[in-house]
Amino acid sequence: MPRRDVGEVLLDVQDLSVDYLTLNGAVRAVSNASFTLRRGEILGLAGESGSGKSTLTTALLRLQRSPAVTVGGTVLYHGEDGSVLDLVPRTDKELRRLRWSSLAIVMQSAMDALNPVKRLGAQFVDVLREHDPRMTTKEALRRAGDLLTLSGIPRDRLDSFPHEMSGGMRQRSLISLALACDPDLVVMDEPTTAVDVVMQRTIMSQVLRLQRELGFSIIFVTHDLSLLLELSDRLAIMYAGKIVEIGPAEELYRRPRHPYTKALRDSFPPLHAPLVEMHGIPGSAPDLRNLPAGCAFADRCPEAFDLCGTQRPPLVAVGDQVDAACHLHHADREPDAAPESVKGRAA
Repeated sequence: MPRRDVGEVLLDVQDLSVDYLTLNGAVRAVSNASFTLRRGEILGLAGESGSGKSTLTTALLRLQRSPAVTVGGTVLYHGEDGSVLDLVPRTDKELRRLRWSSLAIVMQSAMDALNPVKRLGAQFVDVLREHDPRMTTKEALRRAGDLLTLSGIPRDRLDSFPHEMSGGMRQRSLISLALACDPDLVVMDEPTTAVDVVMQRTIMSQVLRLQRELGFSIIFVTHDLSLLLELSDRLAIMYAGKIVEIGPAEELYRRPRHPYTKALRDSFPPLHAPLVEMHGIPGSAPDLRNLPAGCAFADRCPEAFDLCGTQRPPLVAVGDQVDAACHLHHADREPDAAPESVKGRAA
């Protein structure tokens, strides 16, 4: 698992909440998300579909569209010059100078993100000259060619339309486009979803190499916990709109504190281990419009006890650099001591 030297805080997120406004009222899609990201760090964001991962990342960059609305919290961006800027109250005009040059994103589908009627080179030129009007078209094309080469794509592909390229090549082109203006942070929202496993590994190898060379931070979003364990420094696990555990990737793999994290880990077969029967997580995620009074995972949790059904657990420190939202780690009990009702159930 990765061990990178990381720098000062780049992004400080505190109590970020996002609602979707509907005819029947507001639905809380992200609830009080808090975490920090340091320069040069890779933070993995995992969880089932509908857990709030994409909503959180678009809210971080203020890219969400109606009916999504940020209703609380702060997203503090720490510039290299020592400045600190809260992104939440910024206008689109204010954010425009930060997007791509400081904060960039790689969307889920490259075919949807790339303009299908413009050659790839023209799309790079648009981005580069928008953020540096002094740059000539020739200089922009040279820069675009350099970026494609870094991603393992021949320069002559600048003359190609997106439909003339393979899925993996389109995805790597989109990653290169996100890096065009040397951003501090790149959010990658399931960038390998539409490609096969071999190409997925190729893309991720290129991403890690580029990250080492250029030093940008990454928030990597996926439901594939096994992939995140390979590339992330830290992991944040989301369930029903909340971060339920966050900590070093190796620690969460070897000793997950939240039963949901453990269930996610155990849902993926190891490559080198005896053959065992795999089990999925029973049941389904709760309806965000009607969350239970207690822990949202209680109905699916094999370790749930009475308190889980009545009180929502806060996200608190439960070990070295690990925070978890689980009543099993209540402050007045040893972390590994299960409640009597759980012990009885296990017996």
